[in-house]
Amino acid sequence: MAQHALHFLTATELAGLYRSGHVSPVAVTEAYLERIHRYQPDTNAFITVTADRARAGAEAAELAFRSGNDVGPLHGVPIALKDLCDTAGIRTTSGALARKDDVPATSSTVAKRLSRAGTVLLGKTNLVEYAFGPFGVNPHFGTPPNPWDPERVPGGSSSGSGLAVAAGLAAAAIGTDTGGSVRIPAAYCGVVGLKTTTGRIGTRGVTPLSWTLDTVGPMARCVEDVALMYVAIAGAEAGDATALDLPVGDVMGVLKKDVAGLRLAVVREPFFSGADPEVASLVEDAIQVLAGLGAHVGEMAFPEAVQAEREEDNLRLLRTEAVAVHREALTEAPDTFGSDVRARLQVEPGLLAVDLAEIQRKRAEMMRTTAARLADVEAVVGPTMLSPAPRLRDLDRGEPHRLLTRLVNWLGLCAVSVPCGFTSQGLPVGLQLTGKPYDEATMLRLAYAYEQATEWRASHPHGYLP
Repeated sequence: MAQHALHFLTATELAGLYRSGHVSPVAVTEAYLERIHRYQPDTNAFITVTADRARAGAEAAELAFRSGNDVGPLHGVPIALKDLCDTAGIRTTSGALARKDDVPATSSTVAKRLSRAGTVLLGKTNLVEYAFGPFGVNPHFGTPPNPWDPERVPGGSSSGSGLAVAAGLAAAAIGTDTGGSVRIPAAYCGVVGLKTTTGRIGTRGVTPLSWTLDTVGPMARCVEDVALMYVAIAGAEAGDATALDLPVGDVMGVLKKDVAGLRLAVVREPFFSGADPEVASLVEDAIQVLAGLGAHVGEMAFPEAVQAEREEDNLRLLRTEAVAVHREALTEAPDTFGSDVRARLQVEPGLLAVDLAEIQRKRAEMMRTTAARLADVEAVVGPTMLSPAPRLRDLDRGEPHRLLTRLVNWLGLCAVSVPCGFTSQGLPVGLQLTGKPYDEATMLRLAYAYEQATEWRASHPHGYLP
């Protein structure tokens, strides 16, 4: 197999090649490290590259295969972690100047689980400072470019993870999602990203942004790889109270089942309102593909989502919890924060404990009514983002953008973003499938069916990243 082809093989393909002996984990890891060395100066995809550790992990995996000690389908697969996840002995910067030299003594739950699965850690990926921003801008470690157009942003906050996966700098990666931070870069970079339900994956050892809304999720170039990553990291973990003891289910067993009879709801307001015409057209085409596969498609009103966007209580809660996380640093070293993030950490004057209690009460009520509204459908389907990735120079960072992804976190749901085509300018568009709490398996099943019925999964960035 040609060396240059290794970096775009899926984890699923690598699993088969490893076990047949046609490709070795060492060769694949070296191919990735060479590519990272070549493109890191131009991409800033990584904050820390763990080359020595990756080589050692690949050698251990190769020895394990020879000895018959296969630990599972991700064994020997090179992956990357968002630099928000603690890794024992390897710095975790959280994308922040103040933490550029922080080296944790213990690893996060997600890092431990992936290590047990036999993955090879290539490094820690770039992100928005403290994961607080939707576009991927970082004044301290550099802003990664969009892999399809270097003048555009990759999306955030998991910018480096989205870029690394799309550009063939990692087979898969971990992101976090508090208001869209897995799904936004997935849509902008043309990869698959899963926003899990709160508590499905433990967040111990992951720098918090909002305790209420934070989630961890995988990103990869195909749905099956995302499913494999999800299975590896989901579920209860000893010593991590944030990981709920709920059955994950037979995710891989249902992944490839047909979707005939599954019920999909198209919600025009707010999920299509103001969408770029090309984005809307591509998403409508994707919905017709799912209908052609036998899914039942109908329109539905979703007043809870409309109300949530209008009132912006989710932003008030997020900002207040973020200030609580960073209160000491904001007081003692405000100049270590980038201007964008420092501005986002300004809480509105007069926001009292009673206000927060009312916000949480309203959220709980919305979650209850949402559960009833979604009882008769498997998924809500629409665009992940209303427009393709903007140019970095066009960003007006002082003005809020419509980020409907955040409504999924606010309402306690799960969602997956899967590529559904390209605009006339060659920019990726994401289809978002949103489901009931803890029904990640059905979202992945729908995404897989759509992916297999189309050819978008075979598309890779061209031009400046050959």
